[in-house]
Amino acid sequence: MRNISHALITKVVVFLIAIVCLTGTARAIINMEFNEVHLSSINQDNYFESRAFADESYSLITPLAQLIGNYKSEEHILSGKTLTEEDSREIEEDLYNVFRYSNRYDPNLSEVENERIYQEKYADDINRKKDESMKEQVREFYRLLSTLEAYEGIVYYASDGERVFSNSELNKKEQFESFGAYMLLEDYQQKFYPNEVKESQYLDYFTRNIEKLNPETDVIYVAFKESFLQQKMAEWEKDKLIAKRYFYEFIVFLAGFILSFVYLIIVIGRTSFKDKEIHLHVIDKLYNDLNIVIAVCLPAVWIAVMLEVLHDVYMLLTVPIFIIVLLMILSLVKHIKNRTILQHTLIYQILKKVFLSVKSVFDSGSMGVKIVLLVIGYPLVVAATFFMFPITMGLAAWFAMKKVKSFNRIKEGVEQIKNGDLHHRIEVDGKGEISQLAVNINSITEGLKKSVDSEIKSDRLKTELITNVSHDIRTPLTSIITYVDLLKIENDPEIIAEYVDVLDQKSKRLKLLTDDLFEAAKASSGSMPVQLERIDIISLLTQGIGEMGGKIEASSLDFKLAYPIEKVYVKADGKLLWRSIENLFSNIFKYAQPASRVYIDVEDLGNEILVTFKNISAYELNISVDELMERFKRGDESRSSQGSGLGLSIAESLIHIQHGKFLVQVDGDLFKAIIYLPKFPNE
Repeated sequence: MRNISHALITKVVVFLIAIVCLTGTARAIINMEFNEVHLSSINQDNYFESRAFADESYSLITPLAQLIGNYKSEEHILSGKTLTEEDSREIEEDLYNVFRYSNRYDPNLSEVENERIYQEKYADDINRKKDESMKEQVREFYRLLSTLEAYEGIVYYASDGERVFSNSELNKKEQFESFGAYMLLEDYQQKFYPNEVKESQYLDYFTRNIEKLNPETDVIYVAFKESFLQQKMAEWEKDKLIAKRYFYEFIVFLAGFILSFVYLIIVIGRTSFKDKEIHLHVIDKLYNDLNIVIAVCLPAVWIAVMLEVLHDVYMLLTVPIFIIVLLMILSLVKHIKNRTILQHTLIYQILKKVFLSVKSVFDSGSMGVKIVLLVIGYPLVVAATFFMFPITMGLAAWFAMKKVKSFNRIKEGVEQIKNGDLHHRIEVDGKGEISQLAVNINSITEGLKKSVDSEIKSDRLKTELITNVSHDIRTPLTSIITYVDLLKIENDPEIIAEYVDVLDQKSKRLKLLTDDLFEAAKASSGSMPVQLERIDIISLLTQGIGEMGGKIEASSLDFKLAYPIEKVYVKADGKLLWRSIENLFSNIFKYAQPASRVYIDVEDLGNEILVTFKNISAYELNISVDELMERFKRGDESRSSQGSGLGLSIAESLIHIQHGKFLVQVDGDLFKAIIYLPKFPNE
């Protein structure tokens, strides 16, 4: 109990410290604002580099530049030479807008005709407005003269070659150079003394109006008397000390507030640092969105009151407002810690109740029930929100149109699908029964399209299979029939021996075709027995290359085998794996470019072993990868090679039943066969 009481007292003390520091920070800011303190003067060591000197120079140079560059004299102004084209156009546009909305404007006439009428009817008004503008410029001219005459301690001379504005007899720049500080602006040159004036960051600020003057005729000389400078420097030093004091107050109070506020954020809602539970109090029952409104509006009201009404007695309002705002912020921090920042809002609670009510209705009935409830509920909503009836009506119309459009989209989509467009998809946004219906129809369409595509592909493959089988079997069969007929009538033993040799070759070719066809059918059907075991893939490849040394030498192919240093094992059927690799070797011997290199790479991918066969094709690969994998498809479209066209298809089926993956890639004339096999874990 004592620990809880001690923690509470500590929080209260730190809270009061935070209020005191926050009030001190606000007081420092207000004092700097109302005393027009320039914080930049704190880091400046010279008056001539300060904002105070820049303001003093600006208030003198700017009127002189306007007098010699623009106004010149009363006669010059009244002659209309100071009235720019922009001023005249603005006057005419303002009056034309008045004319446009008056009864003199005839919308049945053309714009050109209306402009002619405007020029006739408003000519006097235009001239009157221009006269008023010139008179206003005359008043500004004499106001500037009065401002300049009020200066004491500053000597100036300005001339445009004809008119002179000066408050002394001095008119030579040498005379102004005798002063302790001066500015000479003439003949494309700007001369400042002392040099600190040129180094001031505010130089462009008080000399920017000089750029509009005519450098060939216009000159401005300004000099500061010693007594004037001493007075201004003393005032600047005093203001600098005040600025430092306010700035240091601001930094100290701000640091104190940050430290105390961070401490309050850490401990708020808990009785100790070890306490994991967030304790909420009466003030925390206020909804968070209302809390935020209060925390934002009270400082805004305080700022407005301080600036406009009660800046002399701001402490009367500052402390209570800051206490309330800080309590509101700490309450929000509690809810953030408690993860109820959104749930504990008035808007969330209202929307949640409305949502749950609507959801319970829409989740507990069919479309008919929903329509009936909408028909009954809509008038109640309209009655409850009569003051915003147009919005309610608009929302209802939008919701109804959205559902109607969704239904029409489904109806049109079904019509297109019925007419045979199986690629059409019905797009319906949102969730609900209508969107789910669209999704189901799309699923049916997708399944139907896949079925049709599969059937079309199957029919095409069957046709190609029959064509290719007929072609490949008919060739040796025709030769056998022909040579059998020749044997019947031939008596020469040597010729008979040649015929028998041809018959032997053609019969073996026919047997090879039928065996490959049978093996392809058996492999693709999945009925082939598989005995998975640990296979040393590198030894298998090395042994295969060795056994085929004769064929390799005959083809002049250079085989390059790359594999990891450590042995790698695959989980496969030895006979089936070798049959697959043998088919790839056979494919290489038949279709690889003679005297080229063949690369066989073995890579350990972690859970898989990758085996890649790469060779340069002797034939132009002008067919796609999918076509290469089809049965009886050969790399040469002329079908002049001795292959059956089943090698890749058999290899793919055999690798597949061993739980591996077989891929083919073609890049120009580069042919790649890729095999992924499950890795057998090392013992």
